[in-house]
Amino acid sequence: MVKTIGEVAAELGIEAHVLRHWEDVGALTVRRDHHGYRVYDDKAVEQARTVLKLRRVGLSLPEATAAMAPKKSSAQAAVRAKIAELAGEVVQRQEAITFLQHTVECRHRYLDDCPECATFVREA
Repeated sequence: MVKTIGEVAAELGIEAHVLRHWEDVGALTVRRDHHGYRVYDDKAVEQARTVLKLRRVGLSLPEATAAMAPKKSSAQAAVRAKIAELAGEVVQRQEAITFLQHTVECRHRYLDDCPECATFVREA
């Protein structure tokens, strides 16, 4: 079964121009009919769905394109790089939570008066 760009966009909850852009940058391959209109077969719809999911989990469009590379090792390398980046962000967020939690519970009136807060600040 084939679908139009509008049908696919509606199904995925995105604008048609987004699908056109993905095609323009090489993240999506869509065939054309004899009139030049985009025709989305099941494979193209699944490819668009994959790009959308990768974008929603935090990959940039170039990263998503790399994660869909035909060569599995290349795709895995792109995904591993993103995992490492996200893991680093998790560590930074956890450190921020720890610091902020301490400031909420700190018995000192001013953060400058607290040796633990000073230690957190110096670790930046």
